[in-house]
Amino acid sequence: MAERTVRRQARGLKRMAEILDAAESVIAEVGYPDMTTNQVAARAGMSPGSLYQFFRNKEEILDGLVSRYTDDRQEFWAARLAVVTPDIPVETLVGQLVDESVKFKTESPAYWSLLHGTTTGDRLATASQRLHEDIVRHLAAMLLRRSPGLPEERALLTGTMMLALVKAVMPMVTTASPERGAELVAELKSMLIRYLT
Repeated sequence: MAERTVRRQARGLKRMAEILDAAESVIAEVGYPDMTTNQVAARAGMSPGSLYQFFRNKEEILDGLVSRYTDDRQEFWAARLAVVTPDIPVETLVGQLVDESVKFKTESPAYWSLLHGTTTGDRLATASQRLHEDIVRHLAAMLLRRSPGLPEERALLTGTMMLALVKAVMPMVTTASPERGAELVAELKSMLIRYLT
């Protein structure tokens, strides 16, 4: 009986992950405001009734995605923070962060759609704000590890500005030709390095 329960739970978790994958795909194409649970169900290869066993509405899907992104980014930041010391060159730090952001943007376009979702409704604005605050906290922690004497308020403000720069440039990078995208990434790195030094 216990083994059957474990298998059922594992299948349920796998199905939830498939639904969230499908939702990511739909959001990347049409945006969260225009996403419907029927579209997500179709993309996940299930009936809407089956989807509702896991998520009652699109807001619960949004909550699931935000939780997924938060957990995923926690792992990313934990790994990055572990290697940050006062000796790490700012160029190395910025280079790694920007390159990872570009990679993540390519792999998770719905994340960036949600991150920019501040003007499309209260629910999405709240989710977007949670993602913003999480990133800024991690950037501030990274800056404090590199510069232990930095006041926390300054680290948070700097993290906020770093995120704003990345958010402003990233859409241009992803819609540009590969050559132009590389130029924009190099310029973003240069701007961040100058800002941090």
